[in-house]
Amino acid sequence: MNEILVRIHGVEKRCSLHDSVESVLGLGRDCRYDDNPVVGVLLNGILSPLGTRIEGDSEIEEVRLFSTLGKRIYRKTLTLVLMYTSFLTYPERTLVIGHSLGDGFYFHYRDGQGFDPELLKKKMSSIISAGTPIEEVVLRHEDAIGWARRHKLDETERLLSSENESGYRFLNMGTYYQLYTEPVLPDTHLLSVWELRSYQGGLLLRYPQTRSIDRIREFTDNPLLFSVFQESRRNARTIGLENLGELNHRQSENRIEETILLLEAQQRRKITRISEEIAGRRNVKVVFIAGPSSSGKTTFSLKLSDELKVMGMKPIKISLDDYYKPRSEAPRDENGDFDFEILEALNLDLFRSQLADLLAGKPVNLPTFSFKEQKRTFSREAFRMEENSVLVIEGIHGLNPDLVPGIDQKLIYRVYISALTQLNLDSCSRISTSDNRILRRLVRDYRTRGIDAVETFNRWPSVERGEKNHIFPYQNNADVMINSALDYELGVLAPKAVPLLKSVGKNEKEAYAIARRLLFFLSFVYPIDSSLVPSDSLLREFIGGSIYGAI
Repeated sequence: MNEILVRIHGVEKRCSLHDSVESVLGLGRDCRYDDNPVVGVLLNGILSPLGTRIEGDSEIEEVRLFSTLGKRIYRKTLTLVLMYTSFLTYPERTLVIGHSLGDGFYFHYRDGQGFDPELLKKKMSSIISAGTPIEEVVLRHEDAIGWARRHKLDETERLLSSENESGYRFLNMGTYYQLYTEPVLPDTHLLSVWELRSYQGGLLLRYPQTRSIDRIREFTDNPLLFSVFQESRRNARTIGLENLGELNHRQSENRIEETILLLEAQQRRKITRISEEIAGRRNVKVVFIAGPSSSGKTTFSLKLSDELKVMGMKPIKISLDDYYKPRSEAPRDENGDFDFEILEALNLDLFRSQLADLLAGKPVNLPTFSFKEQKRTFSREAFRMEENSVLVIEGIHGLNPDLVPGIDQKLIYRVYISALTQLNLDSCSRISTSDNRILRRLVRDYRTRGIDAVETFNRWPSVERGEKNHIFPYQNNADVMINSALDYELGVLAPKAVPLLKSVGKNEKEAYAIARRLLFFLSFVYPIDSSLVPSDSLLREFIGGSIYGAI
């Protein structure tokens, strides 16, 4: 009666009901980081910690440290340990997790006061060396709210007060508790590769990357990206919206429409300032707009073009997508697959010659490329630049200096755009910028191309590799960065994304694990009626109904 059947990588094994995953796999605690040990499992397709109790016949697939899912478990555990360290060192203060920055996460103290980074580093090292255990516990609703209130965790209290569950899963270290959002390691002994350093009035907790999994790479600063996050945080404070709990409360109190208008106004104001700077540089003739997938490049370029018209300029909109080579001519990667992420996937000769002709005042018939038909056509009307004309060119390679190597840089203004989410679940758990973008893409892919969630998830690693190699290295070439994330958008995306995520079956392995994680996260989000989204909003590029038509 108490015996169950577990299948581990196709091999059947009998064990007792309620045994832990760790005991069923026969794992010990003597493994090291370099061994690439098992750090979690896909238990019936769901990413689960090693301490999970097995409640019936199940299928288990090991998750190792150096895998994509394993690295996520490692990073989450590191952030938990830093929070615990701060709790012990400065018990009356609140450390808040912020955005990702390169290969690390930025943290700051809410009170803005100083701290001793060396003391924090020393205590964190001691906690890790001791192999401090991490447990998962369930707190009753009242106890969870009480814990958050006593320790001034305002964001956690605000989030849980917008929920009505009888209890919540928490992670526990000593006398410290943190709301459970995703799996962590059972103890700290594997956390041997990390770095904690002071940065811009806060802390930067760095972790290993795939290309240097055994060490922390030399630090590379990214002040422009950091400044955009700081600006977004200031904007959020201005309207009092820094966490998901507050967003939920505004929805339940019928104040969400005003919040949407304020957030849209903030973004519109930023676009206006960019247009004013372009107009102020009277020699600018080309504006390049680049950013990662699902940043809203297309809508931004159209909104910027409108602002430039208000400034008395005549923008000519061009998409680098229309210069892609057809599949028969496209370059291939090392695996023989078509590689559309590299610069050479563009017909550079055509683009450069047309750009040169336009800057010389010659008429040019601009192309349109059909990815479905793999065919390029040209406009019947020829475009010609006038004295007050400006080319607005959007595409992933817009910041790459090799795109237009021979053009006077004084003629160029470069914009980097990305959806840089600053909204947190609470002070301990961030909302990943990557998760925000993948939800945007999930909704748009299904709406415009009929692509299901599995295909979107399967394509995403390739998209991210392309971004790391061909977009992120050039982001500091930008004259300005803009954050396209709108802090209310999760409420709009959630009701559209949830059915797509629920359609992912258990047999889809990693795609199913991603879907379940996103569903858990979205369970905290109150839905927002998409009819409240303005027709010119950048968000309309993903949900449809844009004033700019089919984009």
